[in-house]
Amino acid sequence: MNTSPPSRRERREADAAGPTRGPGRAGRRRPVEKPDGTPPAPDQVAGASQDTGASQPPASRAARKQPAAGPGRAGRNLPAAIGVGVGLGAVIVASLFIRKEAFLAVAVLAVCTGVWELSHGLSAGRIRVPLLPSVVGAATMVVAAYKGGGQALTVAFGLTCVAVLLWRVADGLDDAMRDIAGGIFVAAYVPLLAGFASLMLAEPDGPWRIFVFVLVTVCSDVGGYAVGVVLGKHPMAPSVSPKKSWEGFAGSTLFCVVGGIFGVTLALHAAWWVGAVLGLAAVVTATLGDLTESMIKRDLGIKDMGTLLPGHGGVMDRLDSLLLVAPVVWALLTAFVPAR
Repeated sequence: MNTSPPSRRERREADAAGPTRGPGRAGRRRPVEKPDGTPPAPDQVAGASQDTGASQPPASRAARKQPAAGPGRAGRNLPAAIGVGVGLGAVIVASLFIRKEAFLAVAVLAVCTGVWELSHGLSAGRIRVPLLPSVVGAATMVVAAYKGGGQALTVAFGLTCVAVLLWRVADGLDDAMRDIAGGIFVAAYVPLLAGFASLMLAEPDGPWRIFVFVLVTVCSDVGGYAVGVVLGKHPMAPSVSPKKSWEGFAGSTLFCVVGGIFGVTLALHAAWWVGAVLGLAAVVTATLGDLTESMIKRDLGIKDMGTLLPGHGGVMDRLDSLLLVAPVVWALLTAFVPAR
């Protein structure tokens, strides 16, 4: 028995009711107008614009629950970070108490690597730092501070700035001022501040002063990380470092004060309040150092200064807090803790 084909209106009503249609020319479903002439719904248009192709089975429940691979909430590879941190701590402690010059060699290597990383990072902002005079000047400043004190450090810094100036001018005058300013910034930010650690090392009880200096800085990093990951909800500077929170800063403060009291009383045999003041000063400067480097990296459009330390980034990513803490700890220990 022959039946008449459905009318055009009947076909449109059937399509609007959502019958299953074949894939057609391109495997797509054409959106259709409603019988009253109104345009199709947005979800129909969105569905029509997708090429479904062959049907795919839905993801299993286990696959849907599987978290995406990544470094975790804290943004770093925690096992690698812990392993590298413990290794660096062992090298620092061993070099400190075996021979002062061994730690000085470690400091020179770290500072020269930091200068290289920072110079490489600044190249992302088209600032070409004269590398050779910067690295040679960095090594000279660290050693000069240990051998000759603050005056030798100042002279070495001045000579490094002159060397950067002459080296860059000899290479041409195009963008010379920008590159010279970058070179002087690198010399002041890394080796000049690191020179204060050399001044502490030169004291008779220098290894213990360096131990306390490193201890309070590490307490700031560890306390901020541990508390910030668990309780961090209020960003401190979201435009500079979104993961740094006020809760983490409170953890840094607690750890720093406890570490300062512990280090100063047991290692340097000074009053407990000196350790508390040292811890408070260290947490402020360490946080500022971390935020300073984060601001530099954001301005340059880079994530880390390097990749030498798995889970940490580069050497400069570990030196950022230490560099600003060094002159503060040196000043407080010089004022309140006589050398023994």
